[in-house]
Parts: sequence; C-alpha cells; structure tokens
Amino acid sequence: MKTATISELKQELAATPPAKVQELCLRLARFKKENKELLTYLLFESHDTTAYIESVKQEMASLFEEVNTTNVYFAKKTLRKILRIINKYIRYCGLPGAEVELLIDYCRSMQATKLPIDRYPVVQNLYNNQVKRIHKALALLHEDLQYDYRSAIQEL
Repeated sequence: MKTATISELKQELAATPPAKVQELCLRLARFKKENKELLTYLLFESHDTTAYIESVKQEMASLFEEVNTTNVYFAKKTLRKILRIINKYIRYCGLPGAEVELLIDYCRSMQATKLPIDRYPVVQNLYNNQVKRIHKALALLHEDLQYDYRSAIQEL
C-alpha cells in the first residue's frame, strides 16, 4: 500500500464531512499511544503552553530522581530515556521557545545529578549535543526572547 502525501491527506480531509473526520481521529487514536497523546495535547493542553511546559518539567524532575549515578552505563540509559520522552513532548508542542526551555531544564537537571559529565565521553557528548540543539532553537526565537535565554545558557 502506498502512503499518501500530506497535501493529498489535507485535500481529502477538507472534502470529508466533520462527523467522518471525528470518527477517523478517534480510530487513529486507538492504534498508537503517541497518537492519543498528541490528540490529548491538541485538545486539552495546547491553549496553555506554560502549564504544559511546567507539567513536563515536573515529570522530568521525577524521572531524574530515578537516575542511577553509581553506574555510568545505567545512568546513560536513563538519561537517554528521559531525553526521548522530552523530545516527544517537544514535537507535540512544536514551539522553539518550549524546546529551549525544556532542553535548558534537561541540562540543568543533568548537572544536578552530580554525575561527573567530563569524565565520561558518552555522557559529555549527550550533554554537548543538547547545548547545540538549544543554540539552534534559540536562533529561531525573537531577539528579546534570545536575550532572556542567553543568561540561562551561560550557566550551562
């Protein structure tokens, strides 16, 4: 089966009656957890981005409490798991400001684990890649917002 392009899907959805679109969305939400999570974000949380970011930060804080700092292998796996979850939430939101804020919080939390980042190249690369992503997302923001976030980035 050949997958349709986004423009083809858009045209077809425009021609579909609203009741049928609702039925299709509910059916899509049944098949994958990520689809259901995205639909939840779009319907309930997209209107209040700050509250959404705060809830993600709280979830991130609880996940960072579980990081095993005695063994670097397990710490690395947990850090990557947390990053995967954060990236999913960033994709849902789609705003560069939210991406910058969540990644800055991720890097701060990573430093707070007291894991010697400099001693382990894998962990250091993970950290440095997130700092690079912050700079890329920061370039997409308005100049005033860039200035506000620069002080937070300097701490990293």
